[in-house]
Amino acid sequence: MRPCLLLIDHDQDLCDRLVRELNGAGFDTRFALDGIQGQALAHQLQPDLIVLDLLLPKVDGLTLCMRLKRDPRTADVPLMILTTLREISDKVSGFNAGADDYVIKPFDSEELVARLRAMLRRSTGQGLTSLRGEVLTYGPLTLVLERMEVVWFDKSIRLTRLELEVLHCLLQRHGQAVAPDEILAEVWGHEPDVNSIECLRVQIRHLRGKLEEDPHRPAFIKTMYGVGYCLDLPMDQRLRQPQLEEPQRRYG
Repeated sequence: MRPCLLLIDHDQDLCDRLVRELNGAGFDTRFALDGIQGQALAHQLQPDLIVLDLLLPKVDGLTLCMRLKRDPRTADVPLMILTTLREISDKVSGFNAGADDYVIKPFDSEELVARLRAMLRRSTGQGLTSLRGEVLTYGPLTLVLERMEVVWFDKSIRLTRLELEVLHCLLQRHGQAVAPDEILAEVWGHEPDVNSIECLRVQIRHLRGKLEEDPHRPAFIKTMYGVGYCLDLPMDQRLRQPQLEEPQRRYG
């Protein structure tokens, strides 16, 4: 069965062209021309992938992205932003809204298809989903892949798929500086560019916000300037254990 892709863009000519190209690449592509219709079709079709522009009529793309990512029916659907907006602030806003990738118009059709296929692989079995049931533990950190969460000093914390994949990549190389290119190749599945680098930075900030006591002075997810990122955890979870009256039982 061909994966269903929902394209949400105000440009009718672009939609017609992309429908032909993406269908020729193996997708079953549907489209909507505004944010309201796009949200309705996302709920109706339950697509495998969503591609949306930020400059949408009726409901703008950033708002629509946040709505889709907060809705349980579409929260786990990989979402790509495809737009003419190229400022760093636009990209950061897109990734903060929950986008999995960000591609700027004009774009190369072959690259677009490759990135869509990489997103689909991550969501349908070639990635963390193939490790469901596995529990990875080091010191105070346990990755519970089945529930898409971590146990951090006995506290359960829900992560997004991208956050969990980045953390999984760093945990596998604990104590080592991991280059951004290596993380991007493993998590995103394609050659790094300025957009994917910015997405990685956003995911690191999100992880620090959830795991670090002071995200601005990280003690565990460290930046090794000029090299990459390093996950540095204590072996003894009691070293930085939060003061809890009744610590919860750890998983695994």
